[in-house]
Amino acid sequence: MLRLDVHQRIKDNVEVLQDFGTKRDADRTRAEYLALLRHDLATYYSYGDFLIEKLMDLFPVSELVDFLEANEVHRPVTIRTNTLKTRRRDLAQALINRGVNLDPLGKWSKTGLVIFDSSVPIGATPEYLAGHYMLQGASSMLPVMALAPQENERILDMCCAPGGKTSYISQLMKNTGVVLANDVNADRLKSVIGNLHRLGVTNAVISNCDGREFPKVIGGFDRVLLDAPCSGTGVISKDPGVKTNKDEKDVQRCAHLQKELILHAIDSVDADSETGGYLVYCTCSITVEENEWVVDYALKKRNVKLVQSGLDFGKEGFTRFRERRFHPSVKLTRRFYPHTHNMDGFFVAKFKKFSNTIPKPAKDGENTEEDITESTALPTTEALATQHTTPKAKGQGKNVTKEVLPALPLGKEAKQTQKSLKKKHKPFQKHQGAPNRVGKLGNKSHGIAGKQRNKSPVGKAGKRKFKKFKKSN
Repeated sequence: MLRLDVHQRIKDNVEVLQDFGTKRDADRTRAEYLALLRHDLATYYSYGDFLIEKLMDLFPVSELVDFLEANEVHRPVTIRTNTLKTRRRDLAQALINRGVNLDPLGKWSKTGLVIFDSSVPIGATPEYLAGHYMLQGASSMLPVMALAPQENERILDMCCAPGGKTSYISQLMKNTGVVLANDVNADRLKSVIGNLHRLGVTNAVISNCDGREFPKVIGGFDRVLLDAPCSGTGVISKDPGVKTNKDEKDVQRCAHLQKELILHAIDSVDADSETGGYLVYCTCSITVEENEWVVDYALKKRNVKLVQSGLDFGKEGFTRFRERRFHPSVKLTRRFYPHTHNMDGFFVAKFKKFSNTIPKPAKDGENTEEDITESTALPTTEALATQHTTPKAKGQGKNVTKEVLPALPLGKEAKQTQKSLKKKHKPFQKHQGAPNRVGKLGNKSHGIAGKQRNKSPVGKAGKRKFKKFKKSN
């Protein structure tokens, strides 16, 4: 009964927030309605406060409820026909004969089939064991379609496990060229090897490297696919634990890794490729920090631009989110949601690299992290001891602070600067070793003081007055 009351209250609050001007209570503010709705959604759908707040920032309240409801339902099982061994029509007929109820996945896919129900295990049919199809989510087919691999190209799948995208790339290349299937997890590569053998892929090379080691390991690829590790906020129907076990630190940690990986992925692409020069970045997350934010970061750090993904559906990426403003071309990216596209939440962006040169990390008025660290460091005692002030050129002010000389070691330019300083203070060094003298005025003093008094600028009139004063005495 309590659960029904919460669900009804959610509906009522959503209606009020959609037409707040006329349906609100005069004694309650919008913030109070939103706070109550946030609490009820977290209670009813078993979400943590952190993720609910993230989702409320992404969606209008009515669409948010649809998204949460869609996450409570499993996505349809989809398979991808392996055209290296069969055709979709022949595969569909063979599975129908075994009691499988299926349909083509959609107009956007020429190889996908959606399974509604089956009297046999879909992952253990003779057709599956023979490598005629691959169990693959509809959303994970999209980045390969955006990549659009061509025959005889060199392609890198930087985070390839469990091998569905790698095998799809090889399938579109008709087993020509080379596909480097890389993953940092050696255990997950076992499933990749098994799937590639079963599907008859012969143009793939397996590697076990950290993606951040590219292009040091190997570079110069025509195309690169980066399915980056993420928080998994788009696949909640598969992993309900995401509802409560994610926090801000997890999202920021993923975003930091994704920024590192995308720069190395871009550096692995050959901008001079005759047929390629493309990178596809994708995640199974829907947070802005892991998607548009990372894409905007890559646009600033490398010589790349966003291009059309070739996907005719999906929602445009955000060009502004709360206080953040992204590059206008970020709208070319595509977002996919379970409540609108009946597939897992996904994000796809396609880059075109137009130069192999890496831009300088800092421009005028900008500071890198290293620059900030150096500027906030305190100077050494030796450096402070060698700091001098000398008059500026005319019209430039009273004083100028000379370059601080380092203590040790001294470079060639520093030695020359030190010699020039010594020459300027040469009279001072001579008088320091001179004997005491008596000045003209009879005042006993060190040589420095006597010399300074003798050289005082009194002028001719002052000298005549001094002589008269001496004669009178």
